[in-house]
Amino acid sequence: MGLLDKLKTLFGGEPEAQPHAPAQVKEESLPEPGITERRKRARVNAREGTKVLIIDDSKTIVVALKKFLRSAGYETLEAFDAESGLALMQEQRPELVFLDIVLPGMNGFAALRTIRRDPQLRDIPVIMMSGNEQAMEQFFGTRIGADDFMKKPFSRYEIFFRIERLLDENLVPRRVLPKADQPTPATPTP
Repeated sequence: MGLLDKLKTLFGGEPEAQPHAPAQVKEESLPEPGITERRKRARVNAREGTKVLIIDDSKTIVVALKKFLRSAGYETLEAFDAESGLALMQEQRPELVFLDIVLPGMNGFAALRTIRRDPQLRDIPVIMMSGNEQAMEQFFGTRIGADDFMKKPFSRYEIFFRIERLLDENLVPRRVLPKADQPTPATPTP
């Protein structure tokens, strides 16, 4: 099948018959495996009014996240650097934070360390974000207390997928505790 025939097939047309070519079997286009399953299942959002802080120096990222989150009933707060984001956390006490790694001044890793050391903020779930493809950032972020990691650019689906993974039975975002921090069940004594 020639390039022109492939293009015709893609746009719903029939390829021209070729005299010496074997008959072509028209394959049905199958959707990606994960897409159909997620469309069949209703998305689970955090309860309406959940306060989310977005810390990113890119106005484009902040506007996109803000738009997606507000359309689902979330309240958003925005900061364009870590220092003002940390100050906003103290004043407004968000229930979830999207934190970029590369920021002017204090970077996202240092901000995350500060959050995890502060008794008033340490229990707030944090989703780290980065446009860098390096897996080291994800590994390091998880080691110092990130609850999830999202690569940029991201889709609307990915944002809500990440949030949904952090929701408890009351639809409130909660920290994912490392296994070492989780209480061990008491063993019964004979």
